[in-house]
Amino acid sequence: MAGKRYSTNVGREMVEKAGVDVELLIDKLKKAAAAEFTTYYYYTLLRMHCTGLEGEAIKEVVEDARLEDRLHFETIVPRVYELGGELYRDLRELHDDAACEAAYLPKDPSDLKAILKVLLEAERCAIRVYTEICNMTCGKDHRTYDLSLAILHEEVEHEAWFQELLEGRPSGHFRRRKPGEGPYTQKFRHIE
Repeated sequence: MAGKRYSTNVGREMVEKAGVDVELLIDKLKKAAAAEFTTYYYYTLLRMHCTGLEGEAIKEVVEDARLEDRLHFETIVPRVYELGGELYRDLRELHDDAACEAAYLPKDPSDLKAILKVLLEAERCAIRVYTEICNMTCGKDHRTYDLSLAILHEEVEHEAWFQELLEGRPSGHFRRRKPGEGPYTQKFRHIE
């Protein structure tokens, strides 16, 4: 299928007419999707290293963020294709092109504060990415704006959770009804 060109769809045409550089938007969405996919992977590693009594309390919060990041990936992917783009064909390219730096395991994998700092910085990067996409699409591309705003709401919550755990700052975090619930992105759920 490489090289096959499809006709432009009305959805893309309307976004272009509204003044959005669709190729730039597709690039931003791909990079955001790549960041979500790599974050899901790295959060899996980070979660495994949340050990001991204190680590067990952190593990549950990391799990919620991890599963919601997978949901964010699944939410973005269809929009990339709807706009006429496609995903990476090589995982190395996906990893290297992600909008955010990889959330690597710290040098001392038993240092829970260092793990929390990595998690917090990953969420802060995601907030910047989705704010930029929202700013680019507000009033111009309603579908992309809606799904990006939903993801942004959850990323802001994730930041507050990790800030609470790291700094003792209240976040208003309540346990999700089920792990990875994605209260704002549920309406876009393509997976169960």
